[in-house]
Amino acid sequence: MDLSANRVFGGMLLVAGCCIGAGMLALPILTGLAGFFPSLITLVVSWAFMTFTALLLVEVNGWFDFRVNLISMAEESLGKKGRLTAWLSYLFLFYSLLVAYMAASGSIFSAILSALFDISLPASAASIFFTVLFGYIIYLGTRPVDLFNRVLMIGLIITYLGMIGLGLMKIDPALLLHSAPQNVLLALPVLVVSFGFQNLIPTLTSYLHGNLKKVRVTIIGGSLITLVIYLIWSLLVLGVVAPNDIQMSYAKGEEATIPLRAALGTNAISHFAQGFALFAIVTSFLAQGLTLTHFLADGFKMQPTRKNLIFFTSLALIPPLFLALYNPQIFFRALSFAGGICAMILFGILPVCMAWVGRYIRRHKSDYHVAGGKPVLIVALLFSLLVIGCEVSKFF
Repeated sequence: MDLSANRVFGGMLLVAGCCIGAGMLALPILTGLAGFFPSLITLVVSWAFMTFTALLLVEVNGWFDFRVNLISMAEESLGKKGRLTAWLSYLFLFYSLLVAYMAASGSIFSAILSALFDISLPASAASIFFTVLFGYIIYLGTRPVDLFNRVLMIGLIITYLGMIGLGLMKIDPALLLHSAPQNVLLALPVLVVSFGFQNLIPTLTSYLHGNLKKVRVTIIGGSLITLVIYLIWSLLVLGVVAPNDIQMSYAKGEEATIPLRAALGTNAISHFAQGFALFAIVTSFLAQGLTLTHFLADGFKMQPTRKNLIFFTSLALIPPLFLALYNPQIFFRALSFAGGICAMILFGILPVCMAWVGRYIRRHKSDYHVAGGKPVLIVALLFSLLVIGCEVSKFF
């Protein structure tokens, strides 16, 4: 494999790694409310939509001769209002995701401490312990997070493969026939945020030396890997866990490995499921926590020095921790808000608006152009508004 192909493959893994995380723990529960086959359509539509808006950002990225991030792209294309919208959406997205991860961490961490060390901790105390322990790693900086995350990713892959290997043989095809299409829109916001990797595009463009055609291949390949992993995961959970148990887990705010362990009942699958849940939560928590810490430092125009990082790490982690402790069942609601509002503005509406303004008003030229023209941009905008509408309707 030549160096160029190696970089493209590495970029695909970066895209997949950016998507795959704690959101996987919510997916089968939410898709299970509608049933496997109705949600299958929604999953593919969400993948297609998020891949399309990512490719729009590749086109927008090609208008600049210098390295930009998503916020500066919004400012250059849409002015100060675009920058403010992107900034606030980013902020709420990170905080919402951290609330979800902290809320889920309580029961997961408590169960693992009990199983490994025979330590009994209430879920609230486990959430605090989790946040302090891994928050300290975030405070140490990018390099320690990177090294620790590599080990966790190996654990995530091993436990995922272990669950799939043991669980696929126990799938009951009759369970996959459950269908309640009226619930299909409930999953849309979380499905969308589970394909969220658009903030990675400037990094990928730089990594592939500005070759936007290769960036396109990387995005499509990486997002397809993610789609296949989600499909297999949903097939496993929905083929093993009864619809009534899915509904109970949703009502309790339980992530997918809890009913999966109960349904299969074997020690081996239970250990794999617990490990997978922990690795998924920690990898996502570290990535989002570190990103939010540096985002806040950039927003305050301060260098992330060791002294400043104490303040910014606390600012990133303490507010979502209080909210997670106040409402431990907030896991699905926080993820849904992140996808239905924040991600849709940031990764849906803004890319469409930037492409429209750049193409048809300012007449910018890029080395890569997404096919479809105005009709497809309008469809993408309407889909974004549909997802936002689904989320807003939950408040009434």
